[in-house]
Amino acid sequence: MNTALILIIGIPLIEIYLFIKIGSQIGAFNTVLLILTSAVIGVAYARYEGFNTLKSGIGQLVKNEMPVYEIISGATLAFAAFLLILPGFATDLIGILLVIPFTRKILLRRFVKTNINKNKKKNNYIEGDYEDISDDNDKKL
Repeated sequence: MNTALILIIGIPLIEIYLFIKIGSQIGAFNTVLLILTSAVIGVAYARYEGFNTLKSGIGQLVKNEMPVYEIISGATLAFAAFLLILPGFATDLIGILLVIPFTRKILLRRFVKTNINKNKKKNNYIEGDYEDISDDNDKKL
């Protein structure tokens, strides 16, 4: 079976199951209030972390380094904000794990197989320009 089809069918089933279980424990109104609160707080925190990632990326560009981690982290934060907007407890949990910097780094190391520190390699050469300062008079002597 296709993975996308499994996700399209499986995620709503998990969310409906969790709505029923949690709603029977804390009540329907409290369940809806909890979902709305987690979405608002999660998106606000994702925005805050997004600005921190943008600031870090600009710092990397100023140092003339490629902000690879910041680019991947920014895409992950956008996906996390999307998950937090979707109503549900499972998607909120995954979204919160992606928003928190510590767990985001762990998950990115686990699932992204690129070497982020590859761009921080030191070069063994010095770049520069030169100018020939010998005069034509020196050649005549």
